[in-house]
Amino acid sequence: MNQETEAQSLIDLVDYQEGTVVSRTLIEKNTGTVTLFAFDQGQSLSEHTAPFDAMVCVLDGKVEVTISRNPIILKKGDMIIMPANKSHS
Repeated sequence: MNQETEAQSLIDLVDYQEGTVVSRTLIEKNTGTVTLFAFDQGQSLSEHTAPFDAMVCVLDGKVEVTISRNPIILKKGDMIIMPANKSHS
């Protein structure tokens, strides 16, 4: 499949794995990255900051995203922008 010229389903590009977080980098450039994650139930990323805005788009299930210690629940179809240099998890 030619990733530059064919449409792809994001949900088909990464699979859940029991007890872990799976990630797949789709774009990696000096100006930022696009990474697709699949979180098994109960899994999370530790709190951190990033030098760029980050977008979370939920393709399946629901997730609690925390930005500057403010928890936000997102469900399938929701998205949010996490501002650069603000702690998030």
